Amino acid sequence: MSQQDTAVSRITTGMPVVDSTGAGIGTVDLVQRADPNAVTVQAPTADPGGSLDELIESTAAEEPDVPADLAARLLHGGYLKVSTDLVPTGAVYVPADRIAAVHADVRLDVPFSALPVEE
Repeated sequence: MSQQDTAVSRITTGMPVVDSTGAGIGTVDLVQRADPNAVTVQAPTADPGGSLDELIESTAAEEPDVPADLAARLLHGGYLKVSTDLVPTGAVYVPADRIAAVHADVRLDVPFSALPVEE
């Protein structure tokens, strides 16, 4: 398991998210682990796994809601969806490789302005 996977596995929904400037930007709404086999943004057709949460995640409405090339990168590498009042659509995405640390909150290594906004 990579360091990013370890960090992502410790994140839960509702955790506060802080960008590289120390500013609070919102709370975790969705945690999506890396899927090295992800090539499209379509829902998987194979059995998504045993848990109800995994089934709900696999059938959720077209996440991540960003352009297809970015969506493929996010699905491949893992990401967080962060609810925030700082953008009109109410959410931004954090690629897993932008997570600097996970403690009582999630700390990022980039400023808020560098994060892709939900469409």
